[in-house]
Amino acid sequence: MPSILITGANRGLGLEFCRQYGEQGWRVFACCRQPDTAIELQALAKQWAHLTIHALEVSNFQQIDQLAAQLVSEPLDVLLSNAGVYGDKKDHDFGALDYAAWQETLLINTLAPVKLAEAFLPNLLKTQHPQFVVISSLMGSIADNDSGGSILYRSSKAGLNAALKSLAIDLQPQNIAVLILHPGWVKTDMGGERAPTSPEESIAGMRRVISEFTLEQSGSFFNYKGDLLPW
Repeated sequence: MPSILITGANRGLGLEFCRQYGEQGWRVFACCRQPDTAIELQALAKQWAHLTIHALEVSNFQQIDQLAAQLVSEPLDVLLSNAGVYGDKKDHDFGALDYAAWQETLLINTLAPVKLAEAFLPNLLKTQHPQFVVISSLMGSIADNDSGGSILYRSSKAGLNAALKSLAIDLQPQNIAVLILHPGWVKTDMGGERAPTSPEESIAGMRRVISEFTLEQSGSFFNYKGDLLPW
């Protein structure tokens, strides 16, 4: 059976990724900070033996290495970096920026996905057509930014996109495709109730993009509908 590791799996997009891939019979390694409180994720694990839950705080690089060591023999068709933060809106206000919060945002949104790829590279190399898929955001697009604000989040996603573009070039000789995805404005804890897109629709769309993605497209930035996005 195909296999996928998903970070930030306890709620929102990550939980829906787990639900949809689990329904399709994939081997799912669902990672979150506090498995004991991930009630909905626990329910999925009870439903499907092929879904297991693993403790992972992506800002703790030692913990990433430890989990990679535990799963070293497991092949991964898809490594899905989904965990991310926006932070407190007040921390984004110019003139009152919270620089400690900015560092934390960069650590989780920019550095952690690259660390994840390094740690689980051996797992990806065990499969025929491995993919490293990262949930980014159109808010990381410099060309699309015509409204300003959200400095912490925008800079973290712009940096992530730049790193992943380089990573796509570096990993192509090893047959690993790197896909950067914008999920849309989704009705989650981060997106809020006013968001027009449901998690079910967003994830179904992203799964379709993932399934159709090729090595030749590696390093591309798509939305959940399959539209190519500007950097």
